[in-house]
Parts: sequence; structure tokens; C-alpha cells
Amino acid sequence: MLISSSFLYLSALGMAVGHGVRCLSQLAELPELHQMMRQTCRDYAQKELAPIAAQLDKDHKFPAKQVQELGAMGVMAVGVPESLGGAGMDYLAYCLAVEELSRGCASTGVISLRFNSACDRIAFGTEEQKKQWITPFTTGEKVGCFALSEPGNGSDAGAASTLAQQEGDKWVLNGTKAWITNCWDASATVVFATTDKSLKHKGISAFLRGMGFKIAMQTLDSGRLGIAAQALGIAQAALDCAADYAHKRTAFGAPIGKLQAIQFKLADMALAIESARLLTWRAAMLRDAKKPFTKEAAMAKLGASEAATFVSHQAVQVLGGMGYVTDMPAERHYRDARITEIYEGTSEIQRLVIANNILKEYQQ
Repeated sequence: MLISSSFLYLSALGMAVGHGVRCLSQLAELPELHQMMRQTCRDYAQKELAPIAAQLDKDHKFPAKQVQELGAMGVMAVGVPESLGGAGMDYLAYCLAVEELSRGCASTGVISLRFNSACDRIAFGTEEQKKQWITPFTTGEKVGCFALSEPGNGSDAGAASTLAQQEGDKWVLNGTKAWITNCWDASATVVFATTDKSLKHKGISAFLRGMGFKIAMQTLDSGRLGIAAQALGIAQAALDCAADYAHKRTAFGAPIGKLQAIQFKLADMALAIESARLLTWRAAMLRDAKKPFTKEAAMAKLGASEAATFVSHQAVQVLGGMGYVTDMPAERHYRDARITEIYEGTSEIQRLVIANNILKEYQQ
């Protein structure tokens, strides 16, 4: 019953956030409905995800039961219109959900955001394709994935070597993909392949849909917001771990949280998280307002991923030897944080995107 009511609440939230455009200067705090949604995801993550996160990591296990529960809550299709079975929410709400899920379990957080990213790609398709390839997946009983990366290309997405040839009324795809989140458990995949080598990156198509490279680049901006949100969740979990340990661990006759060296670390960790969180929220609001947000998405992804690495590194240091072993979650947070600086565009790529946009602004 809780799950059903949560879905109804999230659907209602989708209708509420569609009216009017917020700006960050007006946002002294999150709107009440966003706060409620954030708390719903936080409660679920604390109760259902955090207790099993270490075991999922150890066993390399896909959290099928939890994904179905999140689907029933509407979280697996946050930004999908209600007409297609989703919650019909805005991107700020999506980022809040991904952060809270990732705070409990980073793997579950990225499963959610990858499905939402796949839906973004299919949104370029026809109405018939949307109903066929989005609606059946919104419940979490099925998951999808997005196949762009290959063994020989990562940041250079235009160098995709997978080929697609038309044979009669069908297309035959030939190539290899790598690093595809959800691929082992996916029931459907959006695959990017080259249909015309002479056109270089413009010759890449997205199956089910054409204009592949354009779709990939446009939706990468949204995907970067998802990774920023995941990184925030990881960073917050690392701070939670460090602050709790600083209260409980004693040295020299007092909790180590009394030591200025530890206090300074905690202060720097909290500062990095809050700064990156505001960058992420601002970029999400720009997207919701249908304004350009490429530079801001890159800033959010860069700021949040590097904050996550910094914070999780400091958490290990606060815990000392206990931060290095699997008895505590700090080492897992550090491993989870590190990948956020790599996928959906490396930190180096984000800096290029930011710099190029700045130079264009000063050209005008």
C-alpha cells in the first residue's frame, strides 16, 4: 500500500511542478512537494538499500526486487510523461531521487538514472515507438540500456566502429559495445551504429531511431546531471559515515570529532557537497525551463564527481585503517566515487565543454 500511495504522490508531483518556472534565486529551500519526494526516496534508501548495498557490491548482484519496487513508486521513470506510464516529474525531482537512492546504494542509483537516460533517447522516436519501448519498462519489471561506448572509443563518441547495414526491411548490426550499464539484465537496448562512414559522426544512427550522434550529444547533457546526482549521493554517504565515526571513535580520551584536524576535514567535505549540489540544482532548473544548460551540466558533473572523490577520500582518512577494509562502507564509497569522474564524459572532457562554451560567450 505504501508503494502504491507513493506512486500516486509522485504522479501528483509531476502535475504540480509543470506549472511555472523557478529560478535558483527564488529557491531559499526546495518546494514542499520536492521535499516530500526527496524524503520518500531517502526513507526507502535507508530502509531497503543501505542494508544490502555491501552484499550487492560483493556478489555483483542486480537488485531486481528493489528495482521493481522503485518502478511501482514511479522512480524508475521519473521524467517519463504520465501518458506513457511515468511519474511526469521535472528534472530537479529526478536529480533529488537519484541522489537519495545513490546515498543508500550507488549501483541502484545508476540503474535508475540509466533507464531514465534510455527513455530520453527513445523520446526522439515516434509515438508508436514510445508506447512500445517506454511504457512496458516504467514499472521496473523490465529495464533498458543505452549502448554508445565501445572498447576502442570512450570520450570520442564519434569514432564508433559498430556498423549497421540494411538487408531488405531489416538492419544487421555488427560490432562490439562495452561499459553498458544494465546490459546483462536489459530487455531492450538503444544501440548506436554507423550507417554511412563517409558522413563520419553524422553517419551514426540510433536504433530504434536515426540522427544518432545528435541524439547522443543532446541527451548526454541530461545524463551528466544524473551522474552529478549520483556523485552527490555517494559524497553524502561518505560524509555520513565519517561524521558518525568521528562521534564514536575515541582517541586521547575523547571522540576524534573533538580534534580540530577532523573538524576541518568534515567542514571541507560538507562545503564541497553543498557547492556541487547547488550547481546540480541550477543546471536541472535550466533544463526544466528549456534553456541552454550544456555548460552548467558539465559544471555540475565535474563539480559533483570531483567532490565525491575528495569527500570519500577524506572519509577513508577520518576512519584510518577502518576506512580501508570492507567492514565499513568508506572504501566502497571511494570506489563508487572514482568512476563518476570517468563515465558520461571524463573530467577532462567536462573542462573542454565548459571552456568552449565560455569562449563562445565572449565571442558574441
